[in-house]
Amino acid sequence: MGRPTRWLTGTKPGHSEWYIARFRTMAADGADLGGEARLIDAMVPPASRVLDAGCGPGRLGAVLHERGHTVVGVDADAQLIAAAEHDHPGPRWIVADLAELDLAALGEPDPFAAAVLAGNVMVFLAAGTETDVLRSVADHVIADGLVVTGFHVHRELPLGRFDEAVAAAGLRIEHRFATWDLRAWHDGADFAVTVLRHH
Repeated sequence: MGRPTRWLTGTKPGHSEWYIARFRTMAADGADLGGEARLIDAMVPPASRVLDAGCGPGRLGAVLHERGHTVVGVDADAQLIAAAEHDHPGPRWIVADLAELDLAALGEPDPFAAAVLAGNVMVFLAAGTETDVLRSVADHVIADGLVVTGFHVHRELPLGRFDEAVAAAGLRIEHRFATWDLRAWHDGADFAVTVLRHH
């Protein structure tokens, strides 16, 4: 593992347990936790391989699995991966550092039709690793595949810096929206969903 992520160093003790419990409660209450997955499902062919990068406790990957996709979820937090394995059998869940990702070495050599970094993953990365993560994740995606990110833009990662990381990683911005349900992007939006492809 490289530099510890902000998720591991910048959150209070017990944060992972709180996060797991929060989403288990929301799921039990019938909350809609599949919005990001519905978008990815619409963007890739049926039965695609999808990389859930920064998967947390697995809510997004679980929905994609239910929709017939082959899902590999990766997160640096072993507690979140354990929760994903417990709550959502089916996908493969792996503890790994996105900045140094080598899934072939972990028994997953086949490329993915898409990778998704949802749930503010970009904001919780170790500072300065944004380009490394985008490049590393994109290296696991087919030549015409997608990398889709979504995060709050007024936190630790300003959108301008994210866009610089995108370019440095050899990717281009194909679309940008203000929400996962594709509301139009505008400069006052506090959230950005960005669809990236290889140059």
